[in-house]
This record gives sequence, structure tokens and C-alpha cells, in this order.
Amino acid sequence: MAAPVVHFEILGKNGDGLKKFYGTIFDWKINSDNPMNYGLVESAGEGSIAGGIGQVEEGQPNSASFYIGVADIKATLAEIEKAGGKTVVPETKIPNMVTFAMFADPEGNIVGLVKQ
Repeated sequence: MAAPVVHFEILGKNGDGLKKFYGTIFDWKINSDNPMNYGLVESAGEGSIAGGIGQVEEGQPNSASFYIGVADIKATLAEIEKAGGKTVVPETKIPNMVTFAMFADPEGNIVGLVKQ
């Protein structure tokens, strides 16, 4: 089975403002009741993927990205590097939430991986 896109993320300097903007425009339900104040966007129906909206850390650029679900993040990062990509964030576990990594493709686009 091909690896599915499982999550999207929109980050900016005013995370609360972004949550209000996207929630209002698209009628998304966004739950930020977590220690990181990260807004989890509930899936909006059949065929939809879940996502998150939040604030970037000081000095980081705004971004919009997507995450691909894989069984083995380290092995996938090794394949990516052999094919000309680069690891940007190594495999990282956020307890009780997610295990993820980020990579740059050969053109410099930043994409995420999520352990399935």
C-alpha cells in the first residue's frame, strides 16, 4: 500500500489568530486543549485528513506542510537521503501525541513523516 498523507499543519507567528481565521472561514472545529496550545483540527468528513494549527517558535518562519504516514521513520529517512533529500528534524517522539520527522526533498520543500 502506498504511504498516505495523514496530517497537515499550518504554523505562524499568531497561532491563535490562524486558528480563528481557518476555524471561521472553513467552519473547522479546532481543539487547543493541550499543554502546547496546538490546535488539532478535527476531520471534516469522508476523505478528509486531520491537521493542526499553531504558533512557530521564536525566529522560525511561517509554514504550511503535510505529513506522510510510514511504518519506519528511520528507514524512510535513510531512503530519502540516498535519493538526494535531507533530514531536517530527526525522528522525534512527543509522548502521548505523535512520533514524527521532517525532511527536505531535493528541491528544498519541507515535508513531514508520521509513524503509523
